[in-house]
Amino acid sequence: MTTAVHLDPAVRHDIVLLFDITDGNPNGDPDAGNRPRMDSETGHGLMTDVAIKRKIRDTLPLACGDDIERYGIFVEAGYALNTRLEEAYETHGWELEEQGKKRQRTITPEQAEQARAWLCHRYADIRLFGAVLSVGKTNALGQIRGPFQVTMARSMEPIVPMDHAITRVTQTRQADIDRGESTEMGGKWTVPYGLYRAEISYSAARGTKTGVDTRDFELLYRTLEMMFDHDRTASRGAMCTRGLYAFSHADAFGNAPAHKLTERVQVTRATDQAEPARRFGDYTVAVNDAALPHGVTLTKLVS
Repeated sequence: MTTAVHLDPAVRHDIVLLFDITDGNPNGDPDAGNRPRMDSETGHGLMTDVAIKRKIRDTLPLACGDDIERYGIFVEAGYALNTRLEEAYETHGWELEEQGKKRQRTITPEQAEQARAWLCHRYADIRLFGAVLSVGKTNALGQIRGPFQVTMARSMEPIVPMDHAITRVTQTRQADIDRGESTEMGGKWTVPYGLYRAEISYSAARGTKTGVDTRDFELLYRTLEMMFDHDRTASRGAMCTRGLYAFSHADAFGNAPAHKLTERVQVTRATDQAEPARRFGDYTVAVNDAALPHGVTLTKLVS
């Protein structure tokens, strides 16, 4: 059976992701009181690549079904990274480096490669995004460069973050109730509306090394389409994927520069720009699929 080109791990892919938010905070800045991140010069909203990958990490195991042995998540709340890295040694019966002593290599380069392959097979986020492995007692493992690289997402237009004061009908501390206080003040930030764009690149050369396969692509695309539905919170408002476009090449090196492909996905205002955008229908998404470079195929996964 022939593999669909957008699922082929042996060729390069350049992906455009569009998503929007309504009355929520897509990515708060902890250094600014959780205010939505934004470009201070242009006012455009920002969402870090780390935040996007966190949503993928949280959703991918839900999409994989029962195959948890191959779709474990390495960077996961409540689990120490060193402990998981040491498991790669312990599983193979290798000696761990001793802390507090002069660094020494306790495994051969061939064994280190075997341990990296074991980690890539077990943890999907290492296989997709890479990881630094040379920490604690596993210095010999070095690092893995992930085949999927995600850019920061940027809104199509400047955003206007709004700070809302909120109250709660009970106190955190009993002492405050004893003093007669009946409510507690708080606050939350929201963006009335924002349409964001991010780009994802896939290197087949690196994907071959980490063991990316066709099912990884299937689950990743499904995750990118559905991840906001599985990440609902009161603070994030309504978020959803509005566009997902994959430009696939004929080989691992590629047939055209990435920017010449991703620039074919254009977002423009469909309504009067003097009025603030408040819904997806205020924009028009146009994808130029005419006269694609030889060897490049466009797959519109969400449009």
